[in-house]
Amino acid sequence: MTKLSAWVHAARLRTLPLSLSGILAGTALALGSGYSDGGLFLLMLATTIAYQVTSNFANDYGDGIKGTDNEFRVGPQRAMQSGALSASDLRRGIWLSSSVSAVLTLGTLLYAFGTDSLGYLLLFLLLGSTAIWASIKYTVGSDAYGYRGLGDIFVFLFFGLLSVLGSYFLFTHSLALESFLPAIAIGALSTGVLNLNNLRDCESDNRSGKRTLVVQMGYANGVRYHIALCLLAFLALLYYVVIQDRPLYFLPCLIPFVFIGMHLRTVTRIADPASLDPELKKLALSTFGIGLLLLAVNYYFS
Repeated sequence: MTKLSAWVHAARLRTLPLSLSGILAGTALALGSGYSDGGLFLLMLATTIAYQVTSNFANDYGDGIKGTDNEFRVGPQRAMQSGALSASDLRRGIWLSSSVSAVLTLGTLLYAFGTDSLGYLLLFLLLGSTAIWASIKYTVGSDAYGYRGLGDIFVFLFFGLLSVLGSYFLFTHSLALESFLPAIAIGALSTGVLNLNNLRDCESDNRSGKRTLVVQMGYANGVRYHIALCLLAFLALLYYVVIQDRPLYFLPCLIPFVFIGMHLRTVTRIADPASLDPELKKLALSTFGIGLLLLAVNYYFS
């Protein structure tokens, strides 16, 4: 493996669609409210990708130095685990991607608010800084929150509420109550992807002292929790569709839940946690599909 391919592997490009789902949904809601800006949209996508790459580098490094990525881990082998990148390589990568994230955050906020809305600028700079911190601290450090079962809360907040509502606010400089419904749906499904990962790795995480929510509640309850997350997402998005002026036109946004239903059927029948790995991609792409469909429908009727 060349150094470049090792970095691409560590960036885990397959995780990017899920991270972009909230931006797509927030942009869709802004379109529905009569706001659009291609430059702002592209800046938000670039910033979100930088956050996700930072998180992926940090996860590779944090789990690697803690020994969580070992021979018992079920998922794909990571860059540090395989020896393709060293700990010092990943530390440099984290600093570089964090710096890029900070620059893109500042550029996006200046584009959205200018220098006149100082209060909004400072608030979102704080939120952006917190997002970068959260990207790193999930697995890095002795107080990594992912090792204390708090990852689910952070994913729901950052991939759902902050991603959807924040991007909507950057366009409109306001919030609408109905925008909370897609935010809850995207947040719940994103948390479901993390929960699937934790279900898959529950045995190796338990051996390594990584006290994820699944480790704490047990595998069977983790499956029930997963069903509840997907059901919450469906109900939130269904309610969003129902309250629209033309609800029939928004029904296609619910199509991905057909695949999510099939996914849940599979999850409840799997006995070996290792077999859950393909389901991660299915749920992540279904969530991305919801974002795309929301964008398409709101674009068409805007």
